[in-house]
Amino acid sequence: MCYDIKASLEAQLNRAKRSGDKKAIEEILEDLVPLTDLPLHHASGFSHPKLLIYTDRSPDFPEVSSWGLVPHWVKDRVQLNKLWNNTLNARGETIFEKPSFREAAKNSRCIIYIDGFYEHHHFNGKTYPFYIQLKNQSPIALAGLWSEWYDGETKTMLNSFSIVTTTGNSLLAKIHNNPKLKGPRMPVILPYELEDQWLNPIRDELDQKQVENLIAAFPENELEAYTVGRLRGKDYSGNIPEISEEVVYEELQY
Repeated sequence: MCYDIKASLEAQLNRAKRSGDKKAIEEILEDLVPLTDLPLHHASGFSHPKLLIYTDRSPDFPEVSSWGLVPHWVKDRVQLNKLWNNTLNARGETIFEKPSFREAAKNSRCIIYIDGFYEHHHFNGKTYPFYIQLKNQSPIALAGLWSEWYDGETKTMLNSFSIVTTTGNSLLAKIHNNPKLKGPRMPVILPYELEDQWLNPIRDELDQKQVENLIAAFPENELEAYTVGRLRGKDYSGNIPEISEEVVYEELQY
């Protein structure tokens, strides 16, 4: 799964900067970034942080969005609170079938740019966090789904997203060994040359098939991983830059 990420402002602005529009970047920095929780040296999806996403309706200018997709049919905040922690991730194999995701899968896809993500490894009854990033340390483009939900209580529109996941590659198979799961998972990482295909509209079955083909494990030889400090409990250092630095656990040196 993918419940913990690192997202710097630099990574989040990756796509917007490609256009070279300095005025747009200034607008993002002045108007949007203050509405987010950036920078996220470590963020858990269960805290529903706000960050920037690039949607199919606005592929080059980001929108502020909360992690945890809220379908438009959610009635109220009571129902939202029951659902929210269950929509942080969307299993890529079933996004066109599940009620929470199928409308977004067809009509509302997005990209989330991050520096890397964290996964927990189970060993002798304990969990050890790993940080995974691209070997060249460039921003990672994650496939996502987004939705808008009108909050009748606050009279505001909530923009939210979910990260699409797939079967883990051989690197994640070594790390993501949660005994409660049927097998390793990982977020869908979009290769640079295929990013725009994820945002293309779906008009027919062929278009949908092209999107489904992007839901695949990323090559393990382009990723690197190492252990970091605790991300849960009393030893958690919080959202600080040092949280993604390597920490060696002697018991794992085998």
